[in-house]
Amino acid sequence: MENLIEEIKSRLDIVEVIGSYINLKKVGANYTALCPFHSEKKPSFFVSPRLQIFKCFGCGQAGDIFKFVMLIEGVEFGDALRILAKKAGVELSPLSPELQTERKRVYEICELACKFFEKQIEGAKGKLAKEYLLKRGLSEASIRKWRIGWAPDRWQSLIDFLTQKGYRKKEILKSGLAVEGQRGEVYDRFRGRIIFPIFDLNSQVIGFAGRVFLKEEGAKYLNIPNTILYDKSKVLYGLDKAKLDIRKKDFALLVEGYIDVILSHQVGFENTVSTSGTALSSFQLDLLYRYSENLYLAFDMDPGGLAATERGIDLAQLKGFNIKIVNLPKENDPADLICKDAEEFKKLVNNAVSIMDFYFQFAFSQFSPETLEGKKEILKILLPPIKRIQNKIEQNWWVGELAKRLKVRENDIYDQLNSIQVQKIDEIKKETKEEVMPILKTRKEALEERLLVLILKEKEGEKLVDEDLLSFLDEKAKEVFEKITGKREKISPEAKELLDVCALGTEIENQEKKDILEEI
Repeated sequence: MENLIEEIKSRLDIVEVIGSYINLKKVGANYTALCPFHSEKKPSFFVSPRLQIFKCFGCGQAGDIFKFVMLIEGVEFGDALRILAKKAGVELSPLSPELQTERKRVYEICELACKFFEKQIEGAKGKLAKEYLLKRGLSEASIRKWRIGWAPDRWQSLIDFLTQKGYRKKEILKSGLAVEGQRGEVYDRFRGRIIFPIFDLNSQVIGFAGRVFLKEEGAKYLNIPNTILYDKSKVLYGLDKAKLDIRKKDFALLVEGYIDVILSHQVGFENTVSTSGTALSSFQLDLLYRYSENLYLAFDMDPGGLAATERGIDLAQLKGFNIKIVNLPKENDPADLICKDAEEFKKLVNNAVSIMDFYFQFAFSQFSPETLEGKKEILKILLPPIKRIQNKIEQNWWVGELAKRLKVRENDIYDQLNSIQVQKIDEIKKETKEEVMPILKTRKEALEERLLVLILKEKEGEKLVDEDLLSFLDEKAKEVFEKITGKREKISPEAKELLDVCALGTEIENQEKKDILEEI
């Protein structure tokens, strides 16, 4: 196993691996970025090409490529090994015990199910499903690229297929693809539906959504429940295919539906993603922020779409995004508009407007400012976003603009503004606490690390540590101290990781000192 790990490390550069997830900036001999594991405004996350490690000096997370993938993907070591082996082109033995995890079995079930659904849509019984997709504007190439399939309208077609492949019903239930009845019977979750596979950042199938297209009963879309692979609040549909184009175009286009995403990619906006049938979450915005600080929202302008837009604006502002709104025509979602007039959709995206411009355009397109009722409805829409504006000069400007267009006095607008309450940023923050923050180092660990950095930097640094102080160091820090001072040859892997982190800290401090001197 040790040889396998070293072979993968020798084939992969940590800068390229981490750079495929977040934007890295070269600073001296190292690279830096905003930490993907905690919220920050100033970069404290560093990557060392020489040491092949990363370290965040804000939250304390550190390690090699395996540790990074485990943290960023939220997976066990065996799954990180499989992900990196695939990137490195290293064959893994199927008998390797590290890979025989429950997660791996569910990955296999999802992949086989995807192939099963793909095959069904190409058969005679899946013909109507395919015709429906083509009628909605999807090309044959898009159907293949997004691996869209069809679930037969039978109770156990997928279960029979998977059990014949050697998977137990208990495992199929854990994948979310099966449902257990009250009497213990197990049947397919998806029946008679068009199937959209949902992928992780490495384009591995982790979940599914099914859409009705012939019969009216049942929910329009049905998603699998959260599983050990899939959490709907932590996945953005299409991000695996969009992440490079988001970086290239330097903005992400966020829509509501699966077909919206696919058609948007089809007409050239390959930087488009959507939530997986759920409200936009803080975690999903953190994912997008890795690739760009610019976010365009293109939601339907029905009441539900407007509510989604407002929540998206509030959360995205909190995260520090630069936000623009694609002002879609009334009763049109992106998919509808692309089918009717793809060029018009492109024009609207390229001419996306600021938040307040969007609210004004929307309010005055829905209601007449000439009637008393129209004025009231316009105020209902516009006063809350104006109230949220932190900059008083900007807020005063929009109050003046609103008074002018409604033909009322500014003082009357201010009276109305002062009488309403809006959700404050602090309240929004409380709602977004679902993200798990990394465990910070203890004060003792931080001091030990700082002491070791000083010892590495100073020629006679070992004199900083006397016998009394040495007795307070934990075993890992003692090993590093003895290695630095030449009293020990071999150290444990944990101590080696700490030594590398301290060496990176020394390099960063030296680079900062050099930058200051050059500036002077």
